[in-house]
Amino acid sequence: MIVAVTGAAALGGRTGAPRPGFRARVGRGQEGARGARLLPGANARAAGSRVRSARHELCRTAVPAAGGCRARARARLGLRLTRAAAWGAGRRALGTRAEAGAGEQPGPRGCAVRIGCASAFWGDTAAFRSSKCFILGMRPRVIRNGYAFPQLLYGEKLDYLVFDYLSEITMCLLTAAKVKSSDLGYVPDFVHTAMAPYIKDIHKKGVRVVSNAGGTNPLMCAAALDKVARKAGVDVKIAVVTGDDILGEKEALQGSSITDMESGKKFPDTIESMNVYLGARPISRALDLGADVVLTGRCVDSALVLGPLIHAFGWKSNDFDLLAAGSLAGHLIECGAQSTGGIFTDWHLVPDWHNIGFPVLECFPDGQFILSKPPGTGGLVSFGTVAEQLVYEIGDPQRFLLPDVTCDFSQVSITEIPGAEGGAVRVQGAKGSLPSSFYKVSASYHDGFRATAVCPMGGPKATEKGRRTAESILKRTRLMFEKAGLEDYSEVHVQILGSEETYGAQAKANLNGGPREVVLWLSVHHKEKKALEIFSREIAPAGTGMGKHIYVYSCSSENPLLSNHH
Repeated sequence: MIVAVTGAAALGGRTGAPRPGFRARVGRGQEGARGARLLPGANARAAGSRVRSARHELCRTAVPAAGGCRARARARLGLRLTRAAAWGAGRRALGTRAEAGAGEQPGPRGCAVRIGCASAFWGDTAAFRSSKCFILGMRPRVIRNGYAFPQLLYGEKLDYLVFDYLSEITMCLLTAAKVKSSDLGYVPDFVHTAMAPYIKDIHKKGVRVVSNAGGTNPLMCAAALDKVARKAGVDVKIAVVTGDDILGEKEALQGSSITDMESGKKFPDTIESMNVYLGARPISRALDLGADVVLTGRCVDSALVLGPLIHAFGWKSNDFDLLAAGSLAGHLIECGAQSTGGIFTDWHLVPDWHNIGFPVLECFPDGQFILSKPPGTGGLVSFGTVAEQLVYEIGDPQRFLLPDVTCDFSQVSITEIPGAEGGAVRVQGAKGSLPSSFYKVSASYHDGFRATAVCPMGGPKATEKGRRTAESILKRTRLMFEKAGLEDYSEVHVQILGSEETYGAQAKANLNGGPREVVLWLSVHHKEKKALEIFSREIAPAGTGMGKHIYVYSCSSENPLLSNHH
């Protein structure tokens, strides 16, 4: 069975799309959608699109919800992350489901909730076929061949599993797929690789799943998953959160003064999709209705965790500190293995990358939570690994804007728990306040074509050779463009990998004449495909006519460039 819950909004508490010229506000969610409707799985459909990344401001105020800038140095952020005194793991060992005490009812609004994240992006490590011991539900001391979903499903006792797939570029790819076929636009890996092999065990264990795998076509994602469940003979209640698609407002926005929130560029004319970053309330509402699986389109990444916590603990829309704590919990695991050592600066301290453990949360009603990973897996959970993920892509740590709450993470403490296998930390101290009255919107649009050439080269003065090769290819093709009546490139990117040019004055590669082996990365952007066909044909001749030891390994096809703006 498929249930559609409109998060449309949660846009000012209305159902359906926001009204044209939503000048005053685009709502912040409040209590989310109030109703639901049953849809026939086989006929479920949603509307579609295609697109470059444009960041557009709604009413001159946009919410940088799930992404943006890379993490900056903690010293510059002024974020105070303290090592508190050692804190034991409590009455039960990590990795065991909380049991209800005397007079306490298990389930929603009861004891601790355990949540694991099995995916950080579309293309994360595959859910490898598990060994027989996994299928039997046994829990071996060392988990082998159990990446992501299997290691969490069979190596932990979880209440929820979340899958985060969407980035801005992913929305572009899914939009392009949906333009080709109305049956596409969602993440097929979620249905066929992550869920299909394990759906019986998921149902048997009572683990509920929340994912934004719906992309630009969540209803078709639900239909595909429903088909898998029926084939497996499993009765799965699937809820779909809709309402993020506001493409119907395109004409109204094109006539307004809305501009890109970062570059200031005007609203594009070739918009193919527009999606609001919804919050957690529609997800919690779907869980209230009894959903086993909740599928969303575009929402803020942390909402995949905050939604279950709102449902489980009954947090209200004005419990801002608790909502901030739940959002922090979601933020720390939304990028999968990043918080278990995947992007740790001190990478050499992180063991067994080949079997890195994915993060697990044990969350409590007061907002505190413990972050760990399955036993017997690689990776590392420590103050450092978690602190670096905390400051990843949040901008101002004292004012991290989300649809449900404005977060202040500047007083957060991260406490290492002694004796936990692979490491574990207790996190607390997040503060929250009233959220913005606006939503961030991701819009995709046609933006010409792009091609990329990759050319390794060796020998003395390799860096100089790489730059001269790029300059020569560009000069030659520009002359050919003039004869063909074509415009110049819209954009050119030249980088000599291995030259340390990104280090600027701190580069060491220029010592002793520079490196003897580099890779030329030459990427170009043009409005017309014909121009990039010319470019692509002129890469190979560099191997015989532009210097010795130049090797042409690849030149990408002239793919349509789909960009994404917020």
